[in-house]
Amino acid sequence: MKLKLIVIPVALVALVAAGGIALSQLNAPATPAATTSSNATAGTVLPVTSNPITNTSTTPGLTVVSALAEDNVDGSGTAITDRLQITVENTTSNPLTNLETYYVMTDVTTGASEAYYLPLDGVTLAPNTETTLSFDNETGAGHFPENTFSLYRSSTNQVDFTIQVSANGVQIANGTATKGAGTGEQAD
Repeated sequence: MKLKLIVIPVALVALVAAGGIALSQLNAPATPAATTSSNATAGTVLPVTSNPITNTSTTPGLTVVSALAEDNVDGSGTAITDRLQITVENTTSNPLTNLETYYVMTDVTTGASEAYYLPLDGVTLAPNTETTLSFDNETGAGHFPENTFSLYRSSTNQVDFTIQVSANGVQIANGTATKGAGTGEQAD
């Protein structure tokens, strides 16, 4: 009789624990098949006064395939809200790690400029693949914070971007993007 009294509570505890584990996994995000290995964490992005990237490699292997600051589309070609969006490609046979970016935005009318630096924590670019990095304050793999008070968001003039993306062991990749004059999102 004592054995039954002990087994029943132990079985109930085990059943409740298994149910709790199952429920916690039900809401867990699926691991994306993308080339980024972790989600970006939202945070404050403030202008910097100088470029902290110290990469001096001359070995090719990282390229900026495209950079957009307006008329953006997602992977299926559907229009999405404007954001700085950089597609990079690893042309090597090794994964690229420790990615970081530095970009300067310049208001072409006033000459005002702001520079931003962001380590792309957790991003690993698989060999011979490309991925898109979005600076949009959204969450998920490939999304990173942006300063919503930057020239990009506040200027009604054309704003030009010069972009650097760096990874360990390969030469810095460069790109440019432009936001045309205007005051907000236009239908794409």
